[in-house]
Amino acid sequence: MRVHHLNCATMCPASARLVNGEGSLVASGRLVAHCLLVERADGLVLVDTGFGLDDVRHKWRRLGALVPLLRPRLDERETAIRQVEGLGFRAADVRHVVVTHLDPDHAGGLADFPSAEVHVLGAELDAARAPRTLAERARYRRIAWRHNPRWVRHAEGGERWLGFEAVRALEDDDALLMIPLAGHSRGHTGVAVRADAGWLLHCGDAYFFHGEVETPPRSTPGLRAIQFLDDADHDARRANQARLRALRSAHPEVRLFCSHDPHEFDDARGA
Repeated sequence: MRVHHLNCATMCPASARLVNGEGSLVASGRLVAHCLLVERADGLVLVDTGFGLDDVRHKWRRLGALVPLLRPRLDERETAIRQVEGLGFRAADVRHVVVTHLDPDHAGGLADFPSAEVHVLGAELDAARAPRTLAERARYRRIAWRHNPRWVRHAEGGERWLGFEAVRALEDDDALLMIPLAGHSRGHTGVAVRADAGWLLHCGDAYFFHGEVETPPRSTPGLRAIQFLDDADHDARRANQARLRALRSAHPEVRLFCSHDPHEFDDARGA
């Protein structure tokens, strides 16, 4: 399968040094929303959407406190739909959207692909529909799915993939797998894609900084703080990061990347 790496939201939080680990304390940081567009014979699959057209056009109503916190650039040209169109496709060509989780910087563009089936782990869909905690009520922006998406609910368990549980996102395809990685949210998942050059593992927000899957692990103060505030389960996230480090060590042929690290995105685009 041919895979395109898309940045569907540039975010510029305060302090490049604290967020990216380089640059000055007063310069803006840089985060991305790393999404995948997968070409299949029967249509396209989008892994995460980033922010959507409505987020760009109505940022305060759609995103609220995320605007001053993440300081997103909100450029319509960066939305998934505009990049899909730029590659010569239509919204209707995107038959499936697989979401790592339903935070707005990952699922804000669902309404731009109204005919697509939206694949999500059942635990994540339950958390978004019936939040248990104040943190869950704050994180999910139901306005992003008021268009009533064609949800496809997936249960965890089933096949194995390099020591991880795996769920086929599409019934007929063993090259597109959901890899449960709970912690950041209740039903967070990675997405593994077997591309022409080998396996890619989109880790979503299982980690934020490339150093977290290195040995020994390292991160930046700003991203550690964001993770701590956003995590549904700190212990589960840390355990899954340890598993990802082991995977990276045992299977260097698998390309791991998270949603927001700009170095990983630039490397993937360059490759």
